[in-house]
Amino acid sequence: MDFLQLEGKRILIFGVANRKSVAAHVAKTLRTAGAECVFVVQSDEIRQGQKPLFGDAAVFVCDVEVPDQIARLRQDIAARFDRFDGLVHSIAFADYSEGIKPFHETPKKAFLQAVDISCYSLIAISRELKDLLDADASVVTISISTTRMASENYGFMAPVKAALDSSIAFLAKSFSQFSRVRFNAVAPGLLKTSASAGIPGYVDSYLFAEQVTPRKKAVQTQEAADVAAFLLSPRSSGINAQRIVVDAGMSINYFDRQIVQRALRDA
Repeated sequence: MDFLQLEGKRILIFGVANRKSVAAHVAKTLRTAGAECVFVVQSDEIRQGQKPLFGDAAVFVCDVEVPDQIARLRQDIAARFDRFDGLVHSIAFADYSEGIKPFHETPKKAFLQAVDISCYSLIAISRELKDLLDADASVVTISISTTRMASENYGFMAPVKAALDSSIAFLAKSFSQFSRVRFNAVAPGLLKTSASAGIPGYVDSYLFAEQVTPRKKAVQTQEAADVAAFLLSPRSSGINAQRIVVDAGMSINYFDRQIVQRALRDA
């Protein structure tokens, strides 16, 4: 039984960098469900270096920091495809080359670049590709489980993701003037990806997350990807302008008795 009703649907996926990427896991789930995946990657190096991930699918290149490339992408895609049933936005970047600083010392240039790539890019590509989205299309972006946890080693990305979370509501509203396109976010807890591995101190936070999570195992990338596939499917037609937290219950368990006892013992 085709429960997700994704058979024959065409989904445009932004953000595959390697096999550990959230976008790569989303594509795996979609393909298993019978959907056709079309990819957009940041560079030709990724397109050439990750060929096994893409198979015989169409792969386009676009650096979302460059407006002209987004405009050209629309032309390139329209030349081959007339309609998409869904779009996945799994793009994020923050420049921590100067190390993790206290938030009040965040460099303006780095912060604005992170907003541009991680948040504004969703607005830009949605606007540019709106005529290629089916009237009932679903757009899904990848956020984080909480933007209110002031994690020192996550730097300034949480406020950027907060802007992304807010943007889905405004996009859903503005698109409702001419379509039924839905915008939602999957908000996973700490994931083991190549991008996260590059964040100073992230591994320690990931190991802590495993202890806090009731099942003693952090949420897996594939679990977040499966929720994204659901949001892309007609089965989620009643969900719009929402962020779905996928953290395996981590957020309810910060005061786990054993963890509190260990913290007090080690203090």
